[in-house]
Amino acid sequence: MATDGASEAEVLDAELVPTAVAIPVAFDVEAKAAHRVERLQWAGAGVFVAVVLVLLLSATVQNFTKASMDDEPFDGPWWATPLQDRHTMDLPMDTLRAQLPVNGTYEVLPYTEHFVEVDLPASEEDIGTPEDDVMHVALWLPDVPEGTKVPVIMTIHPYYDFGGEGIAGADSAPNTVPDGGVGKWVYDTFVPHGYALAQASTFGTGKSTHCQDVKGLGEQVGIQAVVEWLGEQEWSNGHVGLMGKSYAGTTNWEAAQNPSPYLKTIVPISGSIGVQEMFYRNGSSESRAMLYDALYEGSTADATTDDMRMCTDDAIGPLNPFTTWAGADFGGAELNDYWDERRHLPDVLENYEGSVYLVWGLQDWNVDPYHAFPTYQLLRDAGIHARAIAGQWAHNYPDQPDRHGELSSGYGAEAYPNTSRMDWAVELYAWFEWFLKGEGEEPEQHVQVQTNDGRWHVESTWPPEDLSWWSMGLDEGQADGSIVNNGASIEIVFPPLEQEIHASGMPTLHLSASTRTCNGGQVFATLYADDLRLGHATMDIRYRGGGMDAAFTSPLSEYLMLMEFNPLDVVVPAGKSLRLVLSESGEDYLPSPCAAVGLSVSTGSDSVFSLPLIDRPPSDERWFLAPAWWEQQPIP
Repeated sequence: MATDGASEAEVLDAELVPTAVAIPVAFDVEAKAAHRVERLQWAGAGVFVAVVLVLLLSATVQNFTKASMDDEPFDGPWWATPLQDRHTMDLPMDTLRAQLPVNGTYEVLPYTEHFVEVDLPASEEDIGTPEDDVMHVALWLPDVPEGTKVPVIMTIHPYYDFGGEGIAGADSAPNTVPDGGVGKWVYDTFVPHGYALAQASTFGTGKSTHCQDVKGLGEQVGIQAVVEWLGEQEWSNGHVGLMGKSYAGTTNWEAAQNPSPYLKTIVPISGSIGVQEMFYRNGSSESRAMLYDALYEGSTADATTDDMRMCTDDAIGPLNPFTTWAGADFGGAELNDYWDERRHLPDVLENYEGSVYLVWGLQDWNVDPYHAFPTYQLLRDAGIHARAIAGQWAHNYPDQPDRHGELSSGYGAEAYPNTSRMDWAVELYAWFEWFLKGEGEEPEQHVQVQTNDGRWHVESTWPPEDLSWWSMGLDEGQADGSIVNNGASIEIVFPPLEQEIHASGMPTLHLSASTRTCNGGQVFATLYADDLRLGHATMDIRYRGGGMDAAFTSPLSEYLMLMEFNPLDVVVPAGKSLRLVLSESGEDYLPSPCAAVGLSVSTGSDSVFSLPLIDRPPSDERWFLAPAWWEQQPIP
């Protein structure tokens, strides 16, 4: 068990949750996108250019709102302001996080610390120094009248007391300090409105005991035990919600796998639906997958006797990425149940009865947006009340204009500054009031999605139900090759568009490809409009049917690869030419085991590229204006 001054090296798997203290990084996979990041400079002549662009953007966005915007303004309670009227609200616009138009009236009581005993299955007991299995929780309550019951918003992750003690860098803040991701925002925004805030450390981190069973059954049981404890407290109204980004979003799914009846809602923000799903897309492996489990275990263990513990999965976890990459078609991904135990979504769909608010950046390449879609519709189909928001931001929150301004062209820059949703607090207030207090109105089930040029539309589901598929054989374009390996790529350029198109969903590329003298190969497909990047897809030919199941592959054999792009919502003007570039790898994916030999790819009519198109004229009622952060002074 970690001592009060314990520290842990900060190791990132692309799921870092910011804490109140900045900490050096030992293994920063979030830097995987650093080569694309270009900080916005507001100085000298740049100010003039920015002002002109803002005026042009304002005029463009105004043209794409429904005609009823000129109707009488909404005069109901602020928390019930319809989505299409939010741009008229008097919201704080000069902050880095969204705030409510009305401050809460309750003072916040000093925090208290608690240790929750956990009854773990025998299979999950750790190896090493024996001690009680407890989860450490810090709790802040509003100073409400005696007898008043309040709901809880909890965030839980392994990044409290992270670093230090000679492992790497200095300590991050403990969970007794509201963290800079969710905790401080909830403390300031929601606790004064009558909510409790709980911050907990996952097993093996902070003051929680046991070993760190990274996203495994032990971690899941520990999270669920904390939810149960919070719901049973005398001051609690029995309604618990979880919220968090990245790893702190994944813990939301873990809580909902075998949920306590007290768990009423989760708000996973870029939280992976499974470990294998996070590191493998149609069999293509990200480079960070190889050291994921080992780095987490090593970085969160201090050089003290209280951390001389191991989970049974620690012996097999580090091996799985290698066997999956090298021998998938020989059962390398199925040698044990490591991946299955960490596949969260199926259990949620089967067992969870609460609500889900999905939050994702369409430019998030740390936890890719394919985790959110088609997950949203799967939740709806399972009878789970769901809503989603998907903007052109990266691995961030919806209301971080300083972070949103860092994106480069083709990775969200074209949507900025209309990206930042400064009504995010209003959005969540109405959600929490209903699901945690039973007050207000039941939130609609819908998806708010932003186009690559910055406009917002709302859909009953996403991809939209009224989409139509536009398919093109690769022979309709001009191709410059036929081999894809680590030394060769193919570019296919289609004729200029005769009219503007709006693609909304997951494009597909059904690619006829042949192995060569090796029994595998990989294709990474990037879609451009002229030189502007729109999106990408990747597939290992051993996973040619998609998903997580590999199939045997022989040399010198032809196969059809059913590739699906990451979710995108893009508008391409008339006159632009769509362009596909097929390479062996990209976006920090590993080369395949057969990269040197590669694949022969058909660029004839047997290979088909398809786009999901929708028609949303300017007068369509689904367009809406978001509260405009860019009406204020730019952030330096």
